[in-house]
Amino acid sequence: MEVKQGILQRLKAVYIGILLIAVLILLLLVQIQFSPKWSEKSKLFEVVQVPVQARRGTIFAADGSPLAASIPHYSLRMDLSVPQLKKYFTHDVDSLALMLSRFFHDKSASGYRRALTEAYLKGDHYFLVTSHKIGYDELQRVRRFPIFRNGQFKGGLIVEQDYERIYPLGNLESRTLGKMKEGVWDGMPAQVGAFGLEESFEKELRGEDGLAEKENVSGRTMEVHLDEPTDGCDLVTTLDVKLQDQVSYSLRKMLEKTKAKYGTAILMEVKTGDIKAISNFGRNSGGELIQGYQNYALGSAGCSEPGSTFKLASLMAAMEDGKIDTSTIVDTGIGVWITKKWKVTDSDHDKKGGFHQITAKRVFEVSSNIGVAKLITQNYANDERAFLSRIHEFGLDIPLKVGISGEGAPYINHPGDKTWSGVSLIQISYGYELKLSPLQILSFYNAVANDGCMMQPRLVKAVTENGEVSRSFGTKTIKYSICSNSTLRKAHAMLEGVIENGTGKALRSSNYKIAGKTGTAQVANKNEGYNRKGNKVYQASFAGYFPADDPKYSCIVVINHPLGDYYGASVAGPVFRQIADYVYAYELGKDNELKSAVKVEEDYPGLVAGRKKDIARVLKDLNIMNGWSFYKSEWVETNKEDDGVAINSREIKPGTIPNVKGMGLTDAVYLLEKSGLRVSLRGFGKVRSQSLRAGDPMRRGQNIMITLG
Repeated sequence: MEVKQGILQRLKAVYIGILLIAVLILLLLVQIQFSPKWSEKSKLFEVVQVPVQARRGTIFAADGSPLAASIPHYSLRMDLSVPQLKKYFTHDVDSLALMLSRFFHDKSASGYRRALTEAYLKGDHYFLVTSHKIGYDELQRVRRFPIFRNGQFKGGLIVEQDYERIYPLGNLESRTLGKMKEGVWDGMPAQVGAFGLEESFEKELRGEDGLAEKENVSGRTMEVHLDEPTDGCDLVTTLDVKLQDQVSYSLRKMLEKTKAKYGTAILMEVKTGDIKAISNFGRNSGGELIQGYQNYALGSAGCSEPGSTFKLASLMAAMEDGKIDTSTIVDTGIGVWITKKWKVTDSDHDKKGGFHQITAKRVFEVSSNIGVAKLITQNYANDERAFLSRIHEFGLDIPLKVGISGEGAPYINHPGDKTWSGVSLIQISYGYELKLSPLQILSFYNAVANDGCMMQPRLVKAVTENGEVSRSFGTKTIKYSICSNSTLRKAHAMLEGVIENGTGKALRSSNYKIAGKTGTAQVANKNEGYNRKGNKVYQASFAGYFPADDPKYSCIVVINHPLGDYYGASVAGPVFRQIADYVYAYELGKDNELKSAVKVEEDYPGLVAGRKKDIARVLKDLNIMNGWSFYKSEWVETNKEDDGVAINSREIKPGTIPNVKGMGLTDAVYLLEKSGLRVSLRGFGKVRSQSLRAGDPMRRGQNIMITLG
């Protein structure tokens, strides 16, 4: 019995001992879990999943020139808790601080030393070395700095890659192409597209981010990719960079000359509906003329009463319904007509004494408000809906769905609407009591030029992935025929008559024929209406196509609130003519003498510069091997000689302005930005000139303008 009691006592003691050990272990676990000391140490071993950014797709012009591209940049951080850093930090921190100060020019050497030392004493795992982002070549130089040269695990350097979005053609940036903004994607904060194609094709352009595990092991930061990112798809647009440059140039010059509030111009290919150029300029609250300020071409900001450019639709409707012919006579009197207590006047009637009795064709040529109003009201006074139904058949009130968000909705007043009145038909006949975007008006004129076939305006041709087309956007017909061939022939004659004998006589060209219509509309001035306190606001426009006998391109120009002269023929017309001259001389190739009349400079086809490996690949494909492989420089240039191609090394000296003449856009921007310069761009093609002389001393953050052509 005593033996049994002894055994139980020993078992009880063992049990109590095990229980005490378990309690002790539990207490230690709680201490480790909540102790700041151990919590901090645990961070050395934690595994964090982080996204790996995908490269956003490039938006290309029709010829492959980049309109929006993502260029890789690198951020520099430092893990100052790396154990091996103790061997180098105290000895090399002064040298590192000096190198960083000389390289970035944003902080003194003592400033860098102080920041690095404070972070080192704190054991900072993720210290931001500088807010500057650098290119790949710059990164290779930074890796050779003191401390950093010891590698990631001994020197603590952490390199993070991201992308910067650049837009070579600034005028397109914020409205047609779009821009980037802080937003949300898939429930997470992210850079997303705003406006234009960047927003409309966000899903295709952004790609899919990858996933990596970032682990801190004894102060060493290790990153292992679990899923590689899938780069975004590319967009191929219908835009032509040469035509875009000319359209923007011509429009801006007139806006500067007339001090207008805003303006837009669109150039379209007749047969396809392809938008070859689209330009928008507006003034901010400070009166500064800004590229892409609003999308006046097709957005709600540009929807307005078109005025006289709508007269083509009015007269074509009456002709198509058999109400009138081009020879129909109408009495316009002395230029003033009062009906239903409403006064209709013709432009400059007091100077000309009116046009009296003229044909419908002449009404259109001289843009008589009275003539159009009488022809329409006499034939549709009790059948307004028939007139508006014909306008609908023309496709003028159909949304175009170009693929850009924010398209302005067309509106035409109808019987039964709150704003319909006894003079509404009169007003509509010459372009009031309705709102249309310039692109909607242009689509109608383009249909007239295209033998009645209305094409849907096209801005994007295809989405490509790894160079292969994954989704294509073919040409699309909205209406195969807006009217009869008879009405079309009459419309063609009227449009040509405007240029030959009417309000557009100043736009005549001896080299080719233009067909079009001038427009001058009085538009509402914000909340003041049309004519409050004598402050009238006018909008000048011109819509047409060329060459008239074989239409290839259609174009519309709209200029809002020009100061001084405000007539379409003298404000919008000259912009149309300059654009047409350029297209005729350089695209249709029929008259080289026109080159002196338009803005263009001679190209230098002999000079080409870029990375040696890229030049080498081209020369190899052409079976030209002029010793290029012996050059050690990364950058080379080629010049055409009588006996072949000469290859010369182009040295890029640190601390001096790089020579980027002859380079393509990507190489030039990459090289200049990695040197620390802030780049602005103008034109297209390869670099022809740079505002800072190559070889001169440079300072970081300096601005440089490069002109491409």
